[in-house]
Amino acid sequence: MSNDATETNNATVTTEANNATVTTEPTEATVTTEPTEATVTTEPTKTTVTTEPTEATKKTETSGPRDIIYIGKKPLMAYVTSTLIQLSNIPCVTIKARGMSIGRAVDVSQIISRKTENAGYSIGNIKIGSESLESQDGRMRNVSTIDIEVKRNS
Repeated sequence: MSNDATETNNATVTTEANNATVTTEPTEATVTTEPTEATVTTEPTKTTVTTEPTEATKKTETSGPRDIIYIGKKPLMAYVTSTLIQLSNIPCVTIKARGMSIGRAVDVSQIISRKTENAGYSIGNIKIGSESLESQDGRMRNVSTIDIEVKRNS
């Protein structure tokens, strides 16, 4: 036996099939939107910040142009680009590296001198040495260093 009843005003649907009755009634949702007023009051406050330059900021303020490029783990061309930008502003830049980055410093200087030789860059003095550093386990270790001077030919 199957009975179907539908009321359109209340949207009630009743279905009976195989002795089962399912009644579905929609629920009404009422959304009321009223504008709310937000009031923000700001009063001017007086803030005084006094900073005294520390040794680190004094050092960077007086250092002038950046004539040293420290080689690390960035891509090779990042250092080449940085060195070329500095060489456009100042006549001589020093490329410094230590440890595993020494080969990368040599690569940077060779790219600048060979690939841009018609731009007039040459390698100047090269200094090699070592520094004593404290390792993570507290022991003192010697780390190799290199300083390569790249000059702009005038």
